[in-house]
Amino acid sequence: MAKKKISRKIYGKLKGEYVQKSVKKRIEALFLDNIGKVLTREQIIKAATDPKTGRQPENWHQRLSELRTDDGYTILSWRNRGELKVQEYLMPHKRKRPGAGKRVRPTDSTWVAVLKRAEYSCEWKEGGLVCGLKDGDIDPVGGGRVKLTPDHKSPHSLNPDADPEDPEQWQVLCGRHQVTKKNYWDSSTGKLNTYAIVQFAPEMEKKRIFMFLLSYFGYTMSRDGRIRKKSK
Repeated sequence: MAKKKISRKIYGKLKGEYVQKSVKKRIEALFLDNIGKVLTREQIIKAATDPKTGRQPENWHQRLSELRTDDGYTILSWRNRGELKVQEYLMPHKRKRPGAGKRVRPTDSTWVAVLKRAEYSCEWKEGGLVCGLKDGDIDPVGGGRVKLTPDHKSPHSLNPDADPEDPEQWQVLCGRHQVTKKNYWDSSTGKLNTYAIVQFAPEMEKKRIFMFLLSYFGYTMSRDGRIRKKSK
């Protein structure tokens, strides 16, 4: 009986300082330096850090998503490879998909109508609040300048043929909320991507979720941060 081949992960390394002008370009350079090797979240953030200011970008996951969707790179995660852990990524080759980024877009006149309806700001709503970021604003969460883009109200994976002439089928979103919306729904399984939802939640919300899960699984946390199993 043949032995099952066990895949051995090889971790990549940062090859010096990454000085490309944009976060996305710095992340791209890191992956191209480590074809076929596993990169961690910490390595990506370190490479994406602004070489002049030393600021670590919070929007690195958006730029990583754009490398997949807009640039056509194959970047695998734990959803694609069983041996990868959460927040580990691998670019198996540097080939780009030729059809990347070719999506239906509203016509120019439709986009103008949608922008006017949205008062030239992001229409994302959460907890009764509208994002409201405008083109050129500094994103207070992800950093960087906001670029408003058209978004299908129905997910592209479910309705790829949105009418480019109908403003009611489109909405205005900032880059961060484009990624947030896409990651809420896992089109490959038809299920909510709960991990991504928690990942995108504000810190206070993450803490509430953490405390809820402790209680749900029968644990308590003392004031000094120690976690103990509840006594029966």
